[in-house]
Amino acid sequence: MENERERLERERKARFGNGLSWRVFGLAVLCVTVGAVSGGLTRSEMAGWYAGLNKPPFNPPNWIFGPVWSTLYILMGFSAGRVWEASRSRPEARPALRTFFVLLCVNALWSPLFFLLHRPDLALWDILAYLVLLVIWIRQLRVVDKMEAILQLPHLLWVSFATVLNASIWWLNK
Repeated sequence: MENERERLERERKARFGNGLSWRVFGLAVLCVTVGAVSGGLTRSEMAGWYAGLNKPPFNPPNWIFGPVWSTLYILMGFSAGRVWEASRSRPEARPALRTFFVLLCVNALWSPLFFLLHRPDLALWDILAYLVLLVIWIRQLRVVDKMEAILQLPHLLWVSFATVLNASIWWLNK
């Protein structure tokens, strides 16, 4: 029994190293920074343009978006960092790392489209692309480590909800 535990621990270390690395921390900081910049872009529009939009009855209060996205950004960075660690010895992890960076760029586009350009229609196309990329990323993560894929399921649920919310706001304000 102890030999099995030791073997599993050696495999884990071979895949991911000895705990949190600068890569995991750095990518978590990068994700949170993208979120902070995005949040900064939305702040000025929340009380003005966004407040005047027709919203569906299931629209959550504005204060919920910051904590939810902050949590999701940390989980994204954690998973991406762990994949980066794994990619050093496992080539099958590299596509997931590339998809992560594309995903983060597509994520960063949504707020300017929605809040700065006042274009819920373009933001809807962006979030649909984000949703597809997220599903691809989760499938790629599963190949590397199932736990990293599982960590992204709340992300998938939230983005699915956000897509419906974005579509509803667009529809109600055409």
